Amino acid sequence: MNISLVSRLGLVIITLAISACATFQTQPVGTGDLGVVIERATGKVAIINTTSPRVLGEVAGLGDLSHASVVFSRDEQFAYVFGRDGGLSKVNLLTRRLEARVMQAGNSIGGAMSQDGRYVVAQNYTPGGIKVFDAGTLALVVDIPAEYAPGKLSRVVGLVDVPTNGQGQRFVFSLFDADEIWIVDVPRSGAPLIQRLQKVGHQPYDALVTPNGRYYIAGLFGEDGLALVDLWAERPQARKILSGYGRGEEALPVYKMPHLRGWAVAGHRAYLPAVGHHEVLVVDTDSWREIARIPVAGQPVFVIARPDGRQVWVNFAVPDYHRVQVIDTQTEKVVRTLEPGKAVLHMEFTPRADQVWISSRDANRVSVIDTSTFETVQMLELEAPSGIFLTTRAARIGF
Repeated sequence: MNISLVSRLGLVIITLAISACATFQTQPVGTGDLGVVIERATGKVAIINTTSPRVLGEVAGLGDLSHASVVFSRDEQFAYVFGRDGGLSKVNLLTRRLEARVMQAGNSIGGAMSQDGRYVVAQNYTPGGIKVFDAGTLALVVDIPAEYAPGKLSRVVGLVDVPTNGQGQRFVFSLFDADEIWIVDVPRSGAPLIQRLQKVGHQPYDALVTPNGRYYIAGLFGEDGLALVDLWAERPQARKILSGYGRGEEALPVYKMPHLRGWAVAGHRAYLPAVGHHEVLVVDTDSWREIARIPVAGQPVFVIARPDGRQVWVNFAVPDYHRVQVIDTQTEKVVRTLEPGKAVLHMEFTPRADQVWISSRDANRVSVIDTSTFETVQMLELEAPSGIFLTTRAARIGF
């Protein structure tokens, strides 16, 4: 065969191959069934697919992820990872690459995404305060120190995004060292507007916002009870609710403080982890009064509602951290106890409630469980997995 012809054929084949690769890479891909799992020991996140449960790839170089959290861009393409070391990392879920990273603090424990998707916000222990970044570039937009007295900065906890009231993108957070809750509006130009709610209760340590964005609730480490703020009020104020919440009538050892962001709200009832007790509290969300307690296997850490509200799933502190229990919200009784692996750290439901993904750190795996049959449909081997975050959080207030 003519050498020139062979060369031309080879060139055609190479060109077609390159064209096919380019077509594959640029073909639109949906993000609604994606998510990330934190691999806390190695500074990596695993990118996962939930429709056909599997790991698609890993992204490394994210720093100290011993206490990490994630928020997503509105289009669900980017995951913003907040690390314990103060690093903020932007991960592209489609290319599976680290696109940007800034060391924005000395100690950071979480963040939020603005309602319009323009800003990503970090909450910081050191130095105390929040920092607002451009979600596209990670350029700093505004730094808001949590200075509650001259020269005194508080650690910030419980940062959530809430719907704007027309003054700017709105965020709410608590000051652990100052006994305060701040409501901050970040306008497109000009200085942020800050409302300081003082003497809300001693040492707010974590917080949540209800799914409709109306009530901000902070747990109090230094006293029994919770602080509640009605964000729909013309002049929001904090008031105490559930005065018996906490260690209650008997001071018991607490092996791990519950995560309030994992509270379950199903219908007109909220299901809360009882601090130090082997119970889940049931609260009426109209009156914010306790109406029942459900005995469980250990000290609850996360109490999470299935998206349809039909079940509540609970995991526990040591020594019961290998167990997960399922509560039926009609009977308010435990209907199943599972043991997916040692050191269950997190649970995350798929959007339509068909699966729950559970991380077992010391077993080095994530279990995917069918919520109707309680059967394990898949197990994924990952190194010291902890937090599981699905892109559907992008459409939820406070997540």
